[in-house]
Amino acid sequence: MRNFNELTITDAVLDRLSGASDERTAEISASLVRHLHAFVREVRPTITEWEKGIAFLTQTGKVCSDTRQEFVLLSDTLGVSMLVDAINHGATEGATDTTVLGPFFVEGAPAKSLGEDISGGLEGHPFLVTGTVHGPDGFAIQGAAVDVWHSDSDGYYDVQQLERTGGLAMRARFRTDDEGKFRFWTIRPAPYPIPHDGPVGAMLSKQGRHPWRPAHVHFMISAPRYQTLVTHVFAEGDEYLDSDVVFGVKDSLVREFVLMPAGAAPDGVFRDSPFFHLHYDFGLKQS
Repeated sequence: MRNFNELTITDAVLDRLSGASDERTAEISASLVRHLHAFVREVRPTITEWEKGIAFLTQTGKVCSDTRQEFVLLSDTLGVSMLVDAINHGATEGATDTTVLGPFFVEGAPAKSLGEDISGGLEGHPFLVTGTVHGPDGFAIQGAAVDVWHSDSDGYYDVQQLERTGGLAMRARFRTDDEGKFRFWTIRPAPYPIPHDGPVGAMLSKQGRHPWRPAHVHFMISAPRYQTLVTHVFAEGDEYLDSDVVFGVKDSLVREFVLMPAGAAPDGVFRDSPFFHLHYDFGLKQS
């Protein structure tokens, strides 16, 4: 077939998919073609607008690097990441709600002992994080891997400032103790804008949106026979809770970062100045 027009081109492309290597590829490809063609018919872009769209995607790819994933930011800011998360992680009684992974996760975070300070010597308000990990039945999970990472007091992650941190900081992997507990010291994270000096930032500006996320700590928790949990815990009272640029906030994940007076901390460590404390109990789903 040839001589395609606005009315015939979609069916022609769908016909070409008959030789797909497997049924899932055929299903996804066909749905993509149908929805993409429907979008173009609805919007009816000019050639100039189409060229700008191609340039936007090209620039998005060029910005990606070992320390920046612009396509993840694009997915996050369009709500696609949270939609995929919602499709794959329904609510389960006794299990903690999930949210987006985000673009700053790093494989192979350094293993640390319970109670260690992971701030890397960066300045900020001392911050004690404690918690437990349990199954949906409420029983503690011993030896669960607890990966944590967060921003500094200015809103930057270590991978955004390696020349300052000298390596990874404010991230680590811990193992829960016999009672399913974990604890560590660090500095209190701040609200921060996602990287907005690239194409995603330009898109947000055009859409009249801000690039900010509320203060939070990332957690990825895994254990044999349980599903891996990817989530955040957000600071109660943060001004961006209701307008998180990546749509990741859930009420169940909001907790007070409690300002504590100088003295003995909940983990027994004596602090000679005030500090913040966050406690959260995490529930995992069984595989």
